[in-house]
This record gives sequence, C-alpha cells and structure tokens, in this order.
Amino acid sequence: MPKNLDTQHRTTGCALLLLPLLAAMAAMTTGAAQAQTPPQVCKEDVRVLSQPRDGLTLLEKYKDEFKTLSGVSFNIDNLNENDRRTKTRADASTVGKYHVYYVDEANVPLFAQSKWIVPLAKYYPADYDYADFDPGRQKVATFAGQAWFAPLTGGGDLLVYRKDLLEKAGVKPPTTLEEFIAAAKKLNDPANGIYGVALRGQRGSGANVWRWMPFFRGNGGQWFDGDKPVFNSPAALKATQTYLDLFKYSAPGTKTGSWDESTGAFLAGKVAMLIESTPLAGNALDPKTSTVIGKVAYLPPPAPLTGGGYGHGLAIGAKANKTEEAKQCAGLFVAWATSKKQEQRRLAEGQFSELNRTSVLGSPEFAKRYGADLGKALADTGKVTAVNFWQDALWPDLGDRWGIILEELITGSRTDIQGGLDELDAYARQLIARRKK
Repeated sequence: MPKNLDTQHRTTGCALLLLPLLAAMAAMTTGAAQAQTPPQVCKEDVRVLSQPRDGLTLLEKYKDEFKTLSGVSFNIDNLNENDRRTKTRADASTVGKYHVYYVDEANVPLFAQSKWIVPLAKYYPADYDYADFDPGRQKVATFAGQAWFAPLTGGGDLLVYRKDLLEKAGVKPPTTLEEFIAAAKKLNDPANGIYGVALRGQRGSGANVWRWMPFFRGNGGQWFDGDKPVFNSPAALKATQTYLDLFKYSAPGTKTGSWDESTGAFLAGKVAMLIESTPLAGNALDPKTSTVIGKVAYLPPPAPLTGGGYGHGLAIGAKANKTEEAKQCAGLFVAWATSKKQEQRRLAEGQFSELNRTSVLGSPEFAKRYGADLGKALADTGKVTAVNFWQDALWPDLGDRWGIILEELITGSRTDIQGGLDELDAYARQLIARRKK
C-alpha cells in the first residue's frame, strides 16, 4: 500500500473511531445547553395591575429578556394609587383578570385573609434570593408568618439632619429620644428662619398617625390583645404628649401638613432635623429638589423609636392563577421583576426609592452614587424597622379615626389626650363587634 494511502487509511480509521466519541461529546454539549435553558413554565402573557413606578416602566425595555426566560410577554395596566386599590380589590374578589397585583402594606391583611393572593415563598424561585431583601422590607411583606409580596419600594425611617447646623450649635447627632428633644429645642431659631424639627400634623393613618406610631411603639405600646383594644394606655399617653411637645419646634405649616410640607421645609433649608421615611434621603441628594446637598447626614431613628416600616410590591393573584403552573409563572415574573439585576438597572438610572436589596444598598456602585454613610444608615435602620400599624383589614378605618383626633390635639381644638384615646378605644370595640356579626 502506498504510504500516502496508508496514512489516509489510518487517518480515516481514526476519524471513524472518533465519531462515536464526538457524537457523545456533542450530545453532552447539547444536554448542557438544554440544562442551562430556563424552563418556560408560562402559557399566556402575564397581566399585571399596578400603579406608576419608574422601576416597572424600566421593565418594559426588557420584555424580550422575560420572553426568553418564560416563553411569554407581560402587560402592565397602571392606575393612580387610589384607583389601583379600588380596582385591585374589585378584580381580586370577583373575576380575577390579573395574574399579578401591586399591593401595599395597608391592604395585605385583607387580601391575604380573603385568599385573593397566595403565599409567595412556594412560587418565588430560590435562585432569585428573597433573603437578600432589606430586613425591614421583609417584615412589612410578612403577615401571619408568611411573605405575600416581593418589594418594589419601601423603607423605614431615618434621622436626617443638617451637619452644618449641628456643628455650629455644638450639638452632637442625637442617638436617643431625650437627646433628640434637647437638640430640637437648642437648634430651633425662628428669628433666623430655622426650626428644630418638621413633623406631620395632617390627619390620616398614613400622615400624622404614621409619624406618631414610632413614639407609641417605642414606648412599648400595642394596638390589641387578641380582639381587645389596649392602646388607650400609658404608653400611648406618653407618646402623644411627646409628639405634641415637639410641635413647639416644628416648621410652620406642619401642624396641618404631611409629607410634602415637612420634607419640603427640610429640603428648602429651613429645618435642622427630621425623622422621615427613607425616600427623603434620595430627595436630599437631588439638585432638582434640594438646597441642602452636601450638608446632610443620616442615622437610624433615636432609641427607643422604631422605624416606620412600609412597603409596596408584587403579589400573586389567586383567581387568575388557577393551576400550579400558572402560579409558578406569576411567581417567575414577580421574581424577575424584583431581581438583583433589575435593582442594579434601577440604581444605574438613579431610582433611589426603588432599591430594596442589601446587596445593592451595600454595593460600591451605591456608595459611589449616594455615599457610604447613607448605605450604612439604611442597613442600620433596617434592623429597627418595625410594622407599627395594626395588621388587619380594619386598620385604615381605625387609623384614620385616630388621625382626626390627633390632628385636633395638635391644632388645639381638643386638649384631653386620654379622652381622645378612650374615644378611639370605644370606636375600635364597635369595629370589632360589627365584624363578628
């Protein structure tokens, strides 16, 4: 046999021998690729009922990404907050058109107790790392021992203060309530247009009551013992008196004002300190809204105040997701929409109020944009953030009634604190009695 033919024969023979091995390797490669392809559990586009949020608007850019992941697309219907609450309740209790609902801390008890949404943990894929959410956000998303939504926005409270004013007055940043009250008194300088604090006086469970509750809970106050109201207590009396006293040093307009008035006064440079929800921190760093950039620092609320935990997020609807497969699809959307990747995108877009994950809040990118001191303060306040309100479907009714009484005490049209608390106690008993009928 000629040498070249012998070589060709040996080469051909080797190739033939290698064919099964190459085929096996190809099969392994194909199998690995298939293993890496996420299961496409969805059968129809995911329908979401929400209210406008920058983070959800940002999701629209990545519809193809979700389609690759799930096999379907998604559609988000947005309504303003009040209309969203009304329509969500109507849809969830009747036809169940939407697979995913935007919910908030005030309506989770009603939705969970009514079985309009399902517990999240079973359908939130483990690799999306729910435990990475800020501890305070997790507390607010939890009712009756189970998580019901994945956070899109939320927070607790921060003590936000003017470094320059405290340094000039020789006041150390307060870490206790007693120090906070003393600092407010010393820093109050109305003659020069500076006020020690800014509070919320306007009636409402999410207005004056929201800012009063950390004083109430920090003093050991509780709303109910079972079905028995216990909030007309010494703790509530002390909390209310302290809150009223602080109004001596609060900026003008705040006795009947809410978030806009209190934070607006601070951002305008008229207030030395305030305890407010975490989105204020982002506003204080925004040149479009703040005149105090570079003058602000942050701490957790002074002890023993709790942080006022709140949160909005995405929950899985019960009626529209009749099968386990449908619930898994909705859970996949919720997880993808609230994932670390989405938060990193929101951070890049400067959407401060929609950052909820410890991995993002503690990242070098966050520190570069917002400062390491803010990241630390957010981590510290997450540890003391609490669910201050009564977690019950009747809470908005009870909270709003106390808001009316509290506003009257703040403005002086009512003076008997204990009498106001006793009146609220009687109202709470009526609410409970009506529910039992």
